[in-house]
Amino acid sequence: MTRLINSLSDISARYDALFVDLWGCVHNGVTAYPDAVKALQDYRATGGKVILVTNSPRPWRAVVEQLAGFGVPDDAFDAIATSGDSARAAMYLGAVGQKVFHIGTPEEVDVFFSPMDLVGDDAVEITRVPLNEAEGIVCTGPEDAMADPSVYRSDFLFAKQKGIKLLCANPDIVVDRGETREWCAGALAALYSEMGGKSLYFGKPHPPIYDLARRRLSQIAKVDDADILCIGDGIGTDIMGGMGEGLDTLFITGGLAAKEFGPDPENPDPARLNAWLAEQNLSATAAIPFLR
Repeated sequence: MTRLINSLSDISARYDALFVDLWGCVHNGVTAYPDAVKALQDYRATGGKVILVTNSPRPWRAVVEQLAGFGVPDDAFDAIATSGDSARAAMYLGAVGQKVFHIGTPEEVDVFFSPMDLVGDDAVEITRVPLNEAEGIVCTGPEDAMADPSVYRSDFLFAKQKGIKLLCANPDIVVDRGETREWCAGALAALYSEMGGKSLYFGKPHPPIYDLARRRLSQIAKVDDADILCIGDGIGTDIMGGMGEGLDTLFITGGLAAKEFGPDPENPDPARLNAWLAEQNLSATAAIPFLR
């Protein structure tokens, strides 16, 4: 049974570090959640370390700027590990070739294809090309987050027939921007895999981003895995990923799956929560309505 708690402080003293999801936990894609920010500030005040672990396709420096715009102060965290940084490192090491077809918005081009300082002399030169010239696909997200991923089916059929791999910079399927649900790169990568193509993932729930998060943490403190708590609202990303790494997990019930646990997100039904987790074949260490 997953224990339902009311406040992070109910269990946080057991842990020396937190791996905290961003979207749906600390902000909603528009503005920060004040209670979540305060909970992280209070935890850090006790000496705890906070690593923000996000499936954002952006480099960590770009996420810092984005968080400031949302109203998340820099005293709420110690470091950031992004799916974008893990994926960019793989791209610049040639994971999908040197000539790549990019799927994403024009705004994502400047940040994702900016020079890397993590891969040293082994980096390859990356050139963006049309699909018919590409050795691989780099997907940072759909061009239109409201359009059904099936609009890419014809491109994916061509790519699959050529044996092209797709590098997914954000494994999330959907996110809620305010009150609007949007598709993410993970939905496109899932479609490509379903069609028989090969998709490469570097964010949650996959190991590369946890390796990066541990490296970020090791730069500021020595913390054993038993003393790390993973927090997030994505059952198939945050919780599955944390469990796969052998880490304790705290599930935010008021996020993406809020409707599964009753009409009041502030008071999830424990029976419905545990029945739903059993259906997912997952069991978080604890659950909380919202990060606070």
